[in-house]
Amino acid sequence: MTFKILLIGDVFARPGRRAVRDLLDGLVAEHNIDFVVANAENAAGGFGLTRDIAQELLDYGCDVLTGGNHTWDKREIHALLEDDERILRPHNYPAENPGSGMAVRSVGGVKVAVLNLQGRVFMPPTDCPFKAADRLIDAVADEVDVIVVDLHAEATSEKYAMAWYLDGRVSALVGTHTHVQTADEQIFPKGMAYISDLGMTGPHESIIGVKVEQSLGRFLNARPARFEAATGDVRFHGVVVEVDAHTGRAVGILRIQRRL
Repeated sequence: MTFKILLIGDVFARPGRRAVRDLLDGLVAEHNIDFVVANAENAAGGFGLTRDIAQELLDYGCDVLTGGNHTWDKREIHALLEDDERILRPHNYPAENPGSGMAVRSVGGVKVAVLNLQGRVFMPPTDCPFKAADRLIDAVADEVDVIVVDLHAEATSEKYAMAWYLDGRVSALVGTHTHVQTADEQIFPKGMAYISDLGMTGPHESIIGVKVEQSLGRFLNARPARFEAATGDVRFHGVVVEVDAHTGRAVGILRIQRRL
């Protein structure tokens, strides 16, 4: 039996949420999707996540929402992370922080573990993501059928390092954070699906989601600026990963790009 997972690249602000609302059901039907994971750290105006917006994405059909360095931008996230195990933050933030970087869900007799980690190269300082991955995988390896990892990281080299480190131990490793979809989707030798970055579900007539004039001005004059979400050329980015539920090995990965 194969199990299909749709992993959605960083959902950016209202345009990204609209893309999920309008396109998710069709993609689930088209690809016979069993489980949906979305990175939602930019879902609230491009910066953070609120309780209402998290519920909105869950109501649209997402099963688990992952985070990243913008997880903490909205204060109410602290209570949300404690209240709802479907909302994740990178697990390698210090343990004193609320919430967890792992969710285990059961769908049609298949148990799925979703892991959320954050890289350290060109990113805010955190604990070691490799050691955190070891701890999480060791805790669930004998109990689940499928393990999926969202590595929220800047450097492609760090993502590839993690891929080689986890190949044979997880079903899929996908990168998030850069908002630029990569074309390196592949199956590693021991059966792990991989892509360096899922891309961005949001406005692409922008600079990684932000209005061009605002972001460009900061590059030109180096002054702090208020950033607002752009609205044009909304696209849905992600991948479909197909996993043999008996072995936990990926048997296919398909990159998704759809314009709203």
